Amino acid sequence: MRERISHALGRDADEKALRDALKQRPDNVDAAIPLARGLLTRERPDEALEVLDDILLAAPGDVRALNAKGVVLDHEGRHHEAQTLYRQALATDPENPMLSNNLKLSLALEGTRQNGNPDPQLQADGRHAPYR
Repeated sequence: MRERISHALGRDADEKALRDALKQRPDNVDAAIPLARGLLTRERPDEALEVLDDILLAAPGDVRALNAKGVVLDHEGRHHEAQTLYRQALATDPENPMLSNNLKLSLALEGTRQNGNPDPQLQADGRHAPYR
């Protein structure tokens, strides 16, 4: 029980530190992405999208931020929107294997859903991961 409480308090402290870092530097992609990842992990996708929208206003076209927002959108079943972001990022970095993989996975997820099957788990390196 203590371990769970300690873990939860650590997450709250991490979230606060990341939010503080973003207040100091609104274009801090290195703070925005782990914050969004943590929010998505805690089932707060709307807040994750808000963080990523803010970072994209401060750092327009940032490939990592576009990818992260695409992952959140895929998680929410908004595959077409995610694919648009992956393609936008690929226009900047066409050789990026992570972006190519995420676009392919998004297309597969969309196809699975259209065929009436439930979404498979988003995976990276063989395990469930909200960010690829």
